[in-house]
Amino acid sequence: MPAKKWLDNQVKLDALKNQTIAVIGYGIQGRAQASNMKDSGLKVVVGLRKGGKTWKQAESDGHKVMEVSEAAKAGDILHILIPDMEQADTYKRAIEAHVTFGKALSFSHGAAIHWKWIVPPKNVDVIMVAPKGPGQRVRELYQEGFGTPSLVAVYQDYTGKAWDKVLAMAKAIGSTRPGVLQTSFKEEVETDWFGEQVDLCGGAHALVMNAFETLVEAGYQPEVAYFECLHELKLIVDLVQKYGISGMYNRVSETARYGGLTRGPRIIDKEAKKKMKQVLGEIQSGEFADEWVSIYKKEGKNSFARYMKEIEDHQVEKVGKDMRRMMWPKADEV
Repeated sequence: MPAKKWLDNQVKLDALKNQTIAVIGYGIQGRAQASNMKDSGLKVVVGLRKGGKTWKQAESDGHKVMEVSEAAKAGDILHILIPDMEQADTYKRAIEAHVTFGKALSFSHGAAIHWKWIVPPKNVDVIMVAPKGPGQRVRELYQEGFGTPSLVAVYQDYTGKAWDKVLAMAKAIGSTRPGVLQTSFKEEVETDWFGEQVDLCGGAHALVMNAFETLVEAGYQPEVAYFECLHELKLIVDLVQKYGISGMYNRVSETARYGGLTRGPRIIDKEAKKKMKQVLGEIQSGEFADEWVSIYKKEGKNSFARYMKEIEDHQVEKVGKDMRRMMWPKADEV
């Protein structure tokens, strides 16, 4: 059964009239969503830590900026856009006391609610609008008169108006222009994490590094291996994103088409799929969530250090710095 979909002409902003939306956090998504909602005519305040690096940025963008607790008190809808691992602590410390009768807690990712890191009171709405693109693109497409598709969900509908609110928020950030799809907090979290781990981030980086190593170990020049295994990946992904998998194959050489169709399934085979199912099981059971919380509590942002060091020390990254200067000479390395 296809997902339920809403388009721009099916959604109104009426549910947000006379409502104050407190955007908590001003990272890439916070900045984009707050600015889009403000430009759509909504009343927006931004909640930040006093003296934080984004305070002046939010003010220069024209927002009314308050400390988190003040914004939470002022807001009718509290749209929490700080990193997952900071949400529970910030909620308890500065938000929870102001989550009062009839308000709405809003998110762009469902982890804190689904895994019960945050347990909201029963007398509020709990909603989610999750743009399917980075914040910079959410802002750019809105300014171009279009928008980024979003997933929308309602976890708790106390007022009976939760769906009207979340759809109006999606409209205000531009997402109903291309269309928004209904999901649940559970589905959004589990599929989002699975995609990140198996395909988009983890799977992609592991595939690239192993392919690069295979060519270099066979005696090929690292620079040439970089081009073939990493650089050109974007060209293919762009075709897949725009035209689909079959559309991509119709736009590459016949040799690439035949080789990819016959050899690709030998690399990502049934054994790889079994491992994917294992990873999905760890996500669904909560095992990964528990592991991540435990590691983060012990190591904080250093949780990534040993893994990142292995990648940074890898030959593909060392060769890549020089190769990227050939193509983007003014780009900053991060």
